[in-house]
Amino acid sequence: MRQAQLGIAVSTATDVAKSAAGLVLTEPGLAGIVGAVTEGRVAFQRILTYTLRSIVHKVRQVTYLTIGLFITGHAILTPMLVVISMITGDFLAMSSTTDNVRPSEKPNTWKIGNLTIAGVTLGVIDLAFCVGVLLVGKSYLLLDLEPLRTLTMVNLVCSGQAIYYAVRERRRIWSSKPSAIVLACSLADLLIVPMMAYAGILMAPLSLRTILSLFGAAVAFAFVLDAAKARIFRALDME
Repeated sequence: MRQAQLGIAVSTATDVAKSAAGLVLTEPGLAGIVGAVTEGRVAFQRILTYTLRSIVHKVRQVTYLTIGLFITGHAILTPMLVVISMITGDFLAMSSTTDNVRPSEKPNTWKIGNLTIAGVTLGVIDLAFCVGVLLVGKSYLLLDLEPLRTLTMVNLVCSGQAIYYAVRERRRIWSSKPSAIVLACSLADLLIVPMMAYAGILMAPLSLRTILSLFGAAVAFAFVLDAAKARIFRALDME
């Protein structure tokens, strides 16, 4: 049992066997093994979602801030906005551990190379969206530096939501319903930062029309990202 990756002891096993096992069945029979396998596959899918989302964010975040520096000539996020972004972003990240997940039909294996390719590709697509929003704010809306920073902040929140809902499902974005906790944290994230942006709290105020337009663009982007994800997953055999 100690040599096995996951030794299993039945309910009637000796105390020595139970102490050596990684999993102890509390009821007679072997039916508990099915439940254990299901829970393991659910945990794997949640870890996969977290990992993929992290890769996408890392690719987008650093590159976007660098491009923003060249476009505006200044840092497009102040230290205060970075702190707010990190705190509010953690709401959704932590709630993902409670999300409704469909266990995979086959045994899971880590495909690090394919996972990295998928994350980087989706990150580049997200980067294009964020840079596009920044260019619209600077060239079309003619926003000054401080309103541009607020626009960037709201943009990161909205696009972050789009990323999560696109990658939480191995199939299409509408294939399963998120858990109540995920929806509550998502709503909190979408209310706190936009309300602060509209009221001008710790950042320059932004018009309600601009905030709502950005939210609508992020919703549309979520479905674009989901369609790209479906193609990428199919090509990399990650479905």
